Amino acid sequence: MKLMKIDQNFPRENKMENDLNTDLVVLQSHLESMLDHAKLNSTALRKFQVFEMRLLKLNSLAEMIDLLLEDARDYFDLDFISLCVVDEKGEIAKFLNEDGYEINSKKGLILLDSKNKLLSSFGLAVHPYIGLYKNTKYDCFFSDFENKPASVAITPLNRRGNYLGTLNLGSYEIDRFANTMATDFVEHLVSIVGICLENNLNFETIKRTSFIDGVTGINNRRFFEQRIIEELDRCKRNSDPISCLFLDIDFFKVVNDKQGHQAGDKVLYEVANAIKTQLRSNDVLARYGGEEFVILLSSINETMALEIAERVRKAIQALEISMDDGTISVTVSIGSSTYLPVPDSSRSEKDISNKLIKMADAALYVAKRNGRNRVENGGVIIEQPRVNSANVRLA
Repeated sequence: MKLMKIDQNFPRENKMENDLNTDLVVLQSHLESMLDHAKLNSTALRKFQVFEMRLLKLNSLAEMIDLLLEDARDYFDLDFISLCVVDEKGEIAKFLNEDGYEINSKKGLILLDSKNKLLSSFGLAVHPYIGLYKNTKYDCFFSDFENKPASVAITPLNRRGNYLGTLNLGSYEIDRFANTMATDFVEHLVSIVGICLENNLNFETIKRTSFIDGVTGINNRRFFEQRIIEELDRCKRNSDPISCLFLDIDFFKVVNDKQGHQAGDKVLYEVANAIKTQLRSNDVLARYGGEEFVILLSSINETMALEIAERVRKAIQALEISMDDGTISVTVSIGSSTYLPVPDSSRSEKDISNKLIKMADAALYVAKRNGRNRVENGGVIIEQPRVNSANVRLA
């Protein structure tokens, strides 16, 4: 009987082939995973680039805050985002309030009156904290939120060795922000936010400086002339009245001549402060020139404007301005005017502003002639609606 020769290499070759096929499948799976990951990264990168360009194109601090606290959360699929900004002198709050920005109702915006919290949390190294949320140490960065995140990325905003604040990201997912994750994206985002924040703060400071009167600390004529156009446009769109008060300190030249210009400057400063106490935060007060002040009262009709003018007059009359050799008392004369917009007004904002100021100024001089320390009404500008030629029937 002839025995069949068995190929001993067959099982080994078959096993090698199977192992090779398995390795190929695994390799293909890895390649597909890498391609998917690359696509996701590419998509995320494009989204970030678009967001970055939007951030860099913004023209105001308020717009930047809104983009970060509202759009960025949806843009990057975050459950929480907050922005802490160091505001030691209260200037940022003042900038935003002057622009009509409701800082108290803006969820996620935290203004810090000192850098102490940042220094105690991060020291001088300014390395971000990325990992599990620890409420005892990091609660202040998410204090506006009733629910708290599971993981966070809290990154200091630092420019030229100066703390500006922090950008704080949070998620309900415990592994969204882990201390082992790459921080390139977060650090790049924070660097862009830091640059934009610094630029916007510098711009706001320069803008305010150019619009602020150096003696009284209130807005100057240049600011008023820009703002009245904006307010008239808004009032016309909403069909709201708007009033203007023109004020002049009585016998101010006597103060300068007898007491000196330093005393005159102090009088201007104290009068400006007394006026501010009688106004709303959104009213516009400016030094118009010399001893003249102007007030713009949006959504205020003729009767209300005269009542406010009388309150201002009494507040200034009650002043006792301390000097080295005693006290000074002053009074003001005030003229008032009001504009009542109509739908489809054809008159330009510039034309209306000129007329409104001219009428208030004329009323001021009537107050001067009638004995000073009084309020006079310059009247109301009432427009006629624009005639639509399509509705006019020819005879």
